[in-house]
Amino acid sequence: MKKWIIALVFLPIVLVQPLAAISEDGWRDIFDGETLAGWRNYGGDANAVRKWEAQDGVLTLVQSGPFPMWDMIKSIVFGGPGGDLVYYRETFQNFELSLQWKISAGGNSGIFYLVKDETENISWRTGIEMQVLDNEGHSDGQIKTHRAGDLYGMISAEPETVRASGEWNDVLLRVKDNHIEHWLNGVKVVSIQRGSDEWNALAAASKFAGMPGYGKFDEGYLVLQDHGDPVWYRNIRVRDL
Repeated sequence: MKKWIIALVFLPIVLVQPLAAISEDGWRDIFDGETLAGWRNYGGDANAVRKWEAQDGVLTLVQSGPFPMWDMIKSIVFGGPGGDLVYYRETFQNFELSLQWKISAGGNSGIFYLVKDETENISWRTGIEMQVLDNEGHSDGQIKTHRAGDLYGMISAEPETVRASGEWNDVLLRVKDNHIEHWLNGVKVVSIQRGSDEWNALAAASKFAGMPGYGKFDEGYLVLQDHGDPVWYRNIRVRDL
Protein backbone atom coordinates (compact mmCIF):
# COMPACT_ATOMS: atom_id res chain seq x y z
CA MET A 1 0.00 0.00 0.00
CA LYS A 2 1.30 3.38 -0.92
CA LYS A 3 1.53 5.91 1.78
CA TRP A 4 0.61 9.43 0.80
CA ILE A 5 2.12 12.26 2.68
CA ILE A 6 0.01 15.32 2.76
CA ALA A 7 1.95 18.49 3.31
CA LEU A 8 0.05 21.25 4.98
CA VAL A 9 1.29 24.68 4.10
CA PHE A 10 0.28 27.35 6.55
CA LEU A 11 0.08 30.76 4.98
CA PRO A 12 -0.33 33.93 7.01
CA ILE A 13 -3.84 35.26 7.07
CA VAL A 14 -4.09 38.97 6.42
CA LEU A 15 -7.22 40.56 7.74
CA VAL A 16 -8.15 43.53 5.59
CA GLN A 17 -10.45 46.01 7.23
CA PRO A 18 -13.25 46.94 4.84
CA LEU A 19 -13.88 50.53 3.86
CA ALA A 20 -16.92 52.17 5.37
CA ALA A 21 -20.30 51.71 3.73
CA ILE A 22 -21.15 54.24 1.04
CA SER A 23 -24.39 56.17 1.39
CA GLU A 24 -26.79 56.78 -1.50
CA ASP A 25 -25.21 60.18 -2.15
CA GLY A 26 -21.70 58.72 -2.18
CA TRP A 27 -20.44 59.79 1.24
CA ARG A 28 -18.59 57.40 3.54
CA ASP A 29 -17.22 57.88 7.05
CA ILE A 30 -13.46 57.57 7.51
CA PHE A 31 -13.67 58.03 11.29
CA ASP A 32 -16.10 55.68 13.04
CA GLY A 33 -16.38 57.87 16.14
CA GLU A 34 -15.27 55.11 18.49
CA THR A 35 -11.83 53.90 17.41
CA LEU A 36 -8.76 55.00 15.48
CA ALA A 37 -9.29 52.28 12.86
CA GLY A 38 -7.75 53.46 9.59
CA TRP A 39 -5.64 56.14 11.25
CA ARG A 40 -2.07 56.21 12.55
CA ASN A 41 0.68 58.67 13.31
CA TYR A 42 2.43 59.97 10.20
CA GLY A 43 5.53 57.81 9.74
CA GLY A 44 4.51 55.53 12.60
CA ASP A 45 2.95 52.18 13.42
CA ALA A 46 -0.80 51.62 13.17
CA ASN A 47 -0.72 49.72 16.44
CA ALA A 48 0.91 52.51 18.43
CA VAL A 49 -1.04 55.71 17.82
CA ARG A 50 0.09 58.45 20.19
CA LYS A 51 -1.63 61.64 21.34
CA TRP A 52 -4.90 61.13 19.43
CA GLU A 53 -7.99 59.53 20.98
CA ALA A 54 -11.57 58.76 19.97
CA GLN A 55 -13.87 60.31 22.57
CA ASP A 56 -17.67 60.41 22.28
CA GLY A 57 -17.67 60.61 18.48
CA VAL A 58 -14.81 63.11 18.36
CA LEU A 59 -11.24 62.63 17.16
CA THR A 60 -9.30 64.42 19.88
CA LEU A 61 -5.68 65.53 20.03
CA VAL A 62 -4.64 65.30 23.66
CA GLN A 63 -1.58 67.34 24.59
CA SER A 64 0.48 66.79 27.72
CA GLY A 65 3.92 67.57 29.07
CA PRO A 66 5.97 70.79 29.08
CA PHE A 67 6.89 70.68 25.35
CA PRO A 68 3.72 69.91 23.35
CA MET A 69 5.41 70.77 20.03
CA TRP A 70 8.27 68.33 20.61
CA ASP A 71 6.80 65.58 18.37
CA MET A 72 6.59 67.97 15.44
CA ILE A 73 10.08 69.39 16.00
CA LYS A 74 11.61 65.94 16.46
CA SER A 75 10.11 64.59 13.25
CA ILE A 76 11.34 67.63 11.28
CA VAL A 77 14.89 67.48 12.62
CA PHE A 78 15.49 63.77 13.14
CA GLY A 79 12.79 62.02 11.10
CA GLY A 80 10.62 59.21 12.35
CA PRO A 81 7.00 59.37 13.46
CA GLY A 82 5.49 62.67 14.51
CA GLY A 83 2.18 63.61 16.03
CA ASP A 84 0.31 64.17 12.76
CA LEU A 85 -2.43 61.64 12.01
CA VAL A 86 -2.75 60.07 8.54
CA TYR A 87 -5.71 58.17 7.14
CA TYR A 88 -3.67 55.34 5.68
CA ARG A 89 -6.28 53.04 4.12
CA GLU A 90 -6.48 54.85 0.78
CA THR A 91 -5.34 57.83 -1.24
CA PHE A 92 -7.62 60.40 -2.87
CA GLN A 93 -7.53 62.24 -6.19
CA ASN A 94 -10.91 63.69 -7.17
CA PHE A 95 -12.89 63.93 -3.96
CA GLU A 96 -14.77 65.95 -1.38
CA LEU A 97 -13.89 65.94 2.32
CA SER A 98 -16.50 67.03 4.85
CA LEU A 99 -15.80 67.46 8.57
CA GLN A 100 -16.19 69.70 11.58
CA TRP A 101 -13.39 71.09 13.72
CA LYS A 102 -12.94 73.23 16.77
CA ILE A 103 -9.69 74.58 18.16
CA SER A 104 -8.48 75.46 21.63
CA ALA A 105 -7.90 79.10 22.60
CA GLY A 106 -4.73 80.24 20.87
CA GLY A 107 -4.59 76.94 18.98
CA ASN A 108 -3.20 75.90 15.61
CA SER A 109 -3.75 72.79 13.46
CA GLY A 110 -4.35 71.95 9.82
CA ILE A 111 -5.94 69.61 7.31
CA PHE A 112 -3.47 68.31 4.72
CA TYR A 113 -4.47 66.71 1.44
CA LEU A 114 -2.67 65.27 -1.60
CA VAL A 115 0.16 64.20 0.72
CA LYS A 116 2.28 61.92 -1.44
CA ASP A 117 3.60 59.46 1.14
CA GLU A 118 5.83 59.33 4.22
CA THR A 119 9.22 59.49 2.56
CA GLU A 120 9.32 63.13 3.67
CA ASN A 121 9.64 63.81 7.40
CA ILE A 122 6.68 66.15 7.46
CA SER A 123 3.32 66.32 5.71
CA TRP A 124 3.64 69.83 4.34
CA ARG A 125 6.63 69.12 2.14
CA THR A 126 4.23 67.51 -0.34
CA GLY A 127 0.71 68.10 1.00
CA ILE A 128 -1.48 71.17 0.66
CA GLU A 129 -3.00 72.60 3.84
CA MET A 130 -6.32 74.08 4.81
CA GLN A 131 -5.45 76.07 7.92
CA VAL A 132 -7.18 75.44 11.26
CA LEU A 133 -6.59 78.33 13.67
CA ASP A 134 -7.88 80.53 16.45
CA ASN A 135 -7.45 83.72 14.42
CA GLU A 136 -7.85 86.00 17.41
CA GLY A 137 -5.65 84.11 19.85
CA HIS A 138 -2.73 82.79 17.78
CA SER A 139 0.10 84.90 16.37
CA ASP A 140 -0.47 83.39 12.90
CA GLY A 141 -3.79 85.20 12.90
CA GLN A 142 -1.79 88.35 12.10
CA ILE A 143 -0.31 86.81 8.95
CA LYS A 144 -2.16 86.88 5.66
CA THR A 145 -2.50 83.32 4.28
CA HIS A 146 -1.98 81.79 7.77
CA ARG A 147 -5.55 82.25 8.98
CA ALA A 148 -8.39 79.74 9.34
CA GLY A 149 -9.67 78.45 6.01
CA ASP A 150 -6.63 79.73 4.10
CA LEU A 151 -4.74 77.63 1.63
CA TYR A 152 -1.79 77.94 3.96
CA GLY A 153 1.05 80.11 2.74
CA MET A 154 -0.64 80.71 -0.61
CA ILE A 155 -4.19 82.14 -0.56
CA SER A 156 -6.23 83.97 2.08
CA ALA A 157 -9.75 82.84 2.82
CA GLU A 158 -12.22 85.43 1.55
CA PRO A 159 -14.59 86.27 3.14
CA GLU A 160 -13.66 85.40 6.73
CA THR A 161 -16.25 82.99 8.12
CA VAL A 162 -14.41 81.23 10.97
CA ARG A 163 -16.05 80.96 14.37
CA ALA A 164 -14.46 81.66 17.75
CA SER A 165 -12.22 79.12 19.49
CA GLY A 166 -14.22 76.38 21.15
CA GLU A 167 -16.99 76.53 18.52
CA TRP A 168 -17.47 73.97 15.78
CA ASN A 169 -16.66 74.94 12.18
CA ASP A 170 -18.01 73.17 9.09
CA VAL A 171 -15.54 72.28 6.32
CA LEU A 172 -16.04 71.15 2.76
CA LEU A 173 -12.81 70.65 0.86
CA ARG A 174 -13.18 69.86 -2.85
CA VAL A 175 -10.57 68.68 -5.37
CA LYS A 176 -11.71 67.93 -8.92
CA ASP A 177 -9.42 67.79 -11.96
CA ASN A 178 -6.84 69.88 -10.09
CA HIS A 179 -9.37 72.56 -9.17
CA ILE A 180 -9.30 73.21 -5.42
CA GLU A 181 -12.04 74.75 -3.30
CA HIS A 182 -12.10 75.44 0.44
CA TRP A 183 -15.54 75.96 1.98
CA LEU A 184 -15.82 77.13 5.59
CA ASN A 185 -19.16 77.36 7.36
CA GLY A 186 -21.12 77.12 4.14
CA VAL A 187 -19.15 79.72 2.18
CA LYS A 188 -16.57 79.15 -0.55
CA VAL A 189 -13.45 80.99 0.69
CA VAL A 190 -10.68 79.66 -1.63
CA SER A 191 -10.74 78.66 -5.29
CA ILE A 192 -7.72 77.95 -7.49
CA GLN A 193 -6.45 75.62 -10.22
CA ARG A 194 -3.46 73.62 -9.02
CA GLY A 195 -0.59 73.84 -11.52
CA SER A 196 -1.90 77.00 -13.20
CA ASP A 197 0.27 80.07 -13.80
CA GLU A 198 -1.36 81.68 -10.76
CA TRP A 199 -0.60 78.64 -8.62
CA ASN A 200 3.02 78.45 -9.77
CA ALA A 201 3.59 82.15 -9.08
CA LEU A 202 2.14 81.89 -5.57
CA ALA A 203 4.20 78.78 -4.80
CA ALA A 204 7.39 80.42 -6.08
CA ALA A 205 6.81 83.38 -3.74
CA SER A 206 6.10 81.20 -0.70
CA LYS A 207 8.14 79.15 1.75
CA PHE A 208 7.37 76.14 -0.44
CA ALA A 209 9.60 77.42 -3.25
CA GLY A 210 12.47 75.27 -1.98
CA MET A 211 10.32 72.13 -1.69
CA PRO A 212 10.22 70.47 -5.13
CA GLY A 213 7.47 68.05 -4.12
CA TYR A 214 5.04 70.59 -2.70
CA GLY A 215 1.59 70.38 -4.29
CA LYS A 216 2.88 68.35 -7.23
CA PHE A 217 0.96 65.11 -6.82
CA ASP A 218 -2.41 64.30 -8.35
CA GLU A 219 -3.27 61.79 -5.64
CA GLY A 220 -2.41 61.50 -1.98
CA TYR A 221 -3.31 60.93 1.65
CA LEU A 222 -5.34 62.99 4.11
CA VAL A 223 -3.50 64.10 7.25
CA LEU A 224 -4.55 66.00 10.39
CA GLN A 225 -1.85 68.12 11.97
CA ASP A 226 -0.44 68.04 15.47
CA HIS A 227 0.86 71.57 15.97
CA GLY A 228 1.15 71.30 19.74
CA ASP A 229 -2.37 72.50 20.62
CA PRO A 230 -5.55 70.61 21.52
CA VAL A 231 -7.91 70.29 18.57
CA TRP A 232 -11.07 68.29 17.87
CA TYR A 233 -12.45 66.79 14.63
CA ARG A 234 -15.73 64.94 14.03
CA ASN A 235 -18.10 63.75 11.28
CA ILE A 236 -15.17 63.08 8.96
CA ARG A 237 -16.51 61.89 5.59
CA VAL A 238 -15.31 61.65 2.01
CA ARG A 239 -16.81 60.93 -1.37
CA ASP A 240 -15.22 60.35 -4.72
CA LEU A 241 -15.96 62.71 -7.61
